[in-house]
Amino acid sequence: MGFDSPLLHALHHMTDLHEDNDNSNKNPNAASRTYVRDAKAMAATPADIKEDAKSYVFVVDMPGLKSGDIKVQVEDGNLLLISGERKREEEKEGSKYVRMERRVGKFMRKFVLPENANTDAISAVCQDGVLTVTVEKLPPPEPKKPKTIEVKIC
Repeated sequence: MGFDSPLLHALHHMTDLHEDNDNSNKNPNAASRTYVRDAKAMAATPADIKEDAKSYVFVVDMPGLKSGDIKVQVEDGNLLLISGERKREEEKEGSKYVRMERRVGKFMRKFVLPENANTDAISAVCQDGVLTVTVEKLPPPEPKKPKTIEVKIC
């Protein structure tokens, strides 16, 4: 596979670090810098989703993060957004990193909530490096009772 292969060409466009405006002038179909950054952040943040009779539970590993580093939001009425940033520790004088393998930077996950999710009843708890977001379900709608209409005699 040479340097002019279509795969390498596509990867080059996806990881191009020029500003979004510059990309639109070159190729209107090229992935924007923001899109690539968000895709990487989402791919690096695995999550488990559980459902029980009363709620949906989202479980995301967040090792080493404080609650102030994590944001849980609801956008557009039914889009659950979990985001934050893991910052690099500052090097202390007299020490330096020999190897750095832990991931640093922004992370994000987006989940479309079902219609029966109660977005007014969401709780988030981070314990032992695991974020648990619980979204309560709305009660099922009551079945409509037939309406009886009185027939008048003229």
